[in-house]
Amino acid sequence: MFFLYKYYLIYIMDLFNCNNVYLDKDTYGGYGVFAKTNMVKGDIVECGLMMIVKNVDGNENPHLFTWSDDRKVWATGSGLINYYNHSDTPNIKKIGNLNKDTMQIIALRDIKKGEELCNTYMSKNWRKCFLDF
Repeated sequence: MFFLYKYYLIYIMDLFNCNNVYLDKDTYGGYGVFAKTNMVKGDIVECGLMMIVKNVDGNENPHLFTWSDDRKVWATGSGLINYYNHSDTPNIKKIGNLNKDTMQIIALRDIKKGEELCNTYMSKNWRKCFLDF
């Protein structure tokens, strides 16, 4: 029984893990995600589950993710996935798996403990909610 429980914990940690990050106030007056430890390029910063949401418009709501190739499905993420701020010079990238409804956050370069983690919003050029960005 312990073996099955241990396997289950390892499986869950592969789907959801935000142990390397924490939420704090950012320089924009809101919240951002920060590195809890030093990381090197290629490290998995966070991984999480995505949940499809219905009856919403992600063109109006910046806290949702485009979750289909046709830009008609929207999702929200577990852990701190929703709190990463935008940068034109990102230090992380988000890799979504539409088939498994998961997302991995990967370090694009070495990152120091306490550094804010930012990615480039891929939809910032076409979503109404990002036009003033």
